[in-house]
Amino acid sequence: MRDLPSNTSDDGSLTLPVAIDRVVYQVRGKRLIDIAALTLAPGALTCVMGPNGAGKSLLLRLIAGLIAPTGGRLSYAGAASPERNRVALVFQRPVLLRRSVAANLDHALATYGVPKAERRQRIAGLLAEAQLVDLADRPARVLSGGEQQRLAMIRASAARPDLLLLDEPTASLDPQSTGMIEAMIRRTAEAGNKIVLVTHDRDQARRLADEVVFLHHGRITERALARDFFARPQSAEAQAYLTGRLLF
Repeated sequence: MRDLPSNTSDDGSLTLPVAIDRVVYQVRGKRLIDIAALTLAPGALTCVMGPNGAGKSLLLRLIAGLIAPTGGRLSYAGAASPERNRVALVFQRPVLLRRSVAANLDHALATYGVPKAERRQRIAGLLAEAQLVDLADRPARVLSGGEQQRLAMIRASAARPDLLLLDEPTASLDPQSTGMIEAMIRRTAEAGNKIVLVTHDRDQARRLADEVVFLHHGRITERALARDFFARPQSAEAQAYLTGRLLF
């Protein structure tokens, strides 16, 4: 790797939140994920790209612990599973409770173990950050698509996770909503959270990514700094993808 963040501290101890070692996920004998090794170090926003069916969303679900690998091992700072609330996943289509916007946040904070006395102030700050103050009492499920995604984003980040996984959070959103979500992503990354973003939007990846991991048929064919990936992709698969050619 060229100039990517180091995976070890000065004393040699692991500083990365997630390490993937020979991880396989298969269904009915078909390998959908087959990754020999991948480390996700703090300090870099990682975009996962690739054609439809490449395994991008599956990879996020494996990292989040929603599904178990068929073989291999994932470790979280050396542990077999992440500590409570250290990993959060935001889906492409938000899953919201049948409650108000504020009540969704209150429920999340209660689940994360935040004392009731602290939750009102935290909720006010979260609503302001997501620009949802005027919608605090509105039922979450009647919000627009962009508003729902902002709520899902801020609800996930309310736990202050070390690792935030985003599965195409701006798909089908209008440019204004996309810009607001991207601003939230930048602020979250600047606050020190590790972000792994799945996106098909190449311009979005150019705007946000520090590095790109490219998947094809469940395998990593390239990993590089974003500036190098878009200027000089090394793998044939990435070259085809970036020039709009079909991948089989």
